[in-house]
Amino acid sequence: MKNEFPEYPETALDVCCGSRMFYFDKNSPAVHFNDWREVDEKMSDGRKLVIKPDTLHDFRHLPWEDGIFPLVIFDPPHLNRAGASSWLARKYGVLPKNWQPYLKADFDEAWRVLATGGTLIMKWSTVQISARDLFKAIGREPLLGDKKGKTRWLIFFKDGREELECID
Repeated sequence: MKNEFPEYPETALDVCCGSRMFYFDKNSPAVHFNDWREVDEKMSDGRKLVIKPDTLHDFRHLPWEDGIFPLVIFDPPHLNRAGASSWLARKYGVLPKNWQPYLKADFDEAWRVLATGGTLIMKWSTVQISARDLFKAIGREPLLGDKKGKTRWLIFFKDGREELECID
């Protein structure tokens, strides 16, 4: 198990790593994997779900100092409708009914631990909540990212100005 508080500032932080499904190296020493849950179970359809983060912290209340990670990876829950015990709910998590302040708090905390000059990469699915509604909820737009498709990769850059232009 990695040190709960990474000693090396070059370590990337995955705020809510889940099952690490988009990683080529699921145990990369360059990434500190965090999630709020730990799971190791066989699902009703026979698939195995393993979520084993380095640390267990609510992504709205991270224990790290401000601005210490040069790269933050942020793949929060993006479903607001799913059966409580469904595969989707277990694998990805489900947002609360009042999801906007929840996502805003998640994003703000990820942004807080991101270093000035750092990059935050966010993965988002637009199947249930549009990118436009996401941007309104978190109060900002990415610097760049793809604009089509259901799975969106969004890149935010913390350039040293206190806040990027916020969305009304």
